[in-house]
Amino acid sequence: MSKVHMSKAHTSKVHIQQLGKVFGTASANAVPALQDVNLVVEDGEFVTLVGASGCGKSTLLRILAGLEHHSSGSVHCNGAAITGPSADRAMVFQHYSLYPWLNVMDNIKFSRRLRVNRENLSSSDVETASGRADALLDLIGLSKVAKAYPNQLSGGMQQRVAIARALMGQPAMLLMDEPFGALDAQTREVMHDLILHIHRIEKTTIVFVTHDVDEAIYLGQRVVLMQPRPGRIHSMYSVPLPARRNHQMKHAPEFRALKAEILARIRESSGMATDLDLLDKLSRAADAI
Repeated sequence: MSKVHMSKAHTSKVHIQQLGKVFGTASANAVPALQDVNLVVEDGEFVTLVGASGCGKSTLLRILAGLEHHSSGSVHCNGAAITGPSADRAMVFQHYSLYPWLNVMDNIKFSRRLRVNRENLSSSDVETASGRADALLDLIGLSKVAKAYPNQLSGGMQQRVAIARALMGQPAMLLMDEPFGALDAQTREVMHDLILHIHRIEKTTIVFVTHDVDEAIYLGQRVVLMQPRPGRIHSMYSVPLPARRNHQMKHAPEFRALKAEILARIRESSGMATDLDLLDKLSRAADAI
């Protein structure tokens, strides 16, 4: 297997302080999406964000990517305020967003066609980029379909291409918004092992949004639980698993205990537990009639 070029010019320590986001300008229509979010993400860390729908996970990720502007507080990467998109921060969405008119290799290399990424490139830089594209293609296991088009690939294969494209520019941080949400369970497990393998090799900082608590624990070194209305951090958990993981670990007592605790906190923080209690009371009342 080809070795992926690993040297990086920058780190990706993230500081989020008292971050708030409000959608809408008129006070009557304003919707607070995030409130008083405080979080530090260390260089090379794999952090997963989990929580009930509406807790602001994706909004927070988009702010980190520079695709949304926050309303209050601050967010910094390497000491610089995040005010917009940057090549240092790459994002992978749930939907593969590949260019249908480009084949696999050209999709991976697409960022190199952008003017901002072609300025001041030497011939050796171009050669290195080409070698990296080949190595990434090898890493994701799609060398045999380098000339195939997106409509000829399965969903899992398309998402592999999207991940390789995001990694092409050697970003310091990879932001992933439920990237495996549309995949079947078996393919998801394969993708879990692939992204952990990529994380070991690339040493990229990863912030990963998911609704799946199993996925959050299996992938993350730290799980951040968010609660809704408005979105804010409820609690954080260090994952008691070794760096090298296998799916048998999901049956370990410490994995099951952490999963049970996080699920209980999600129900509690989202009001779901109260709703379930009310539903139970209504059902018992109906049975008594």
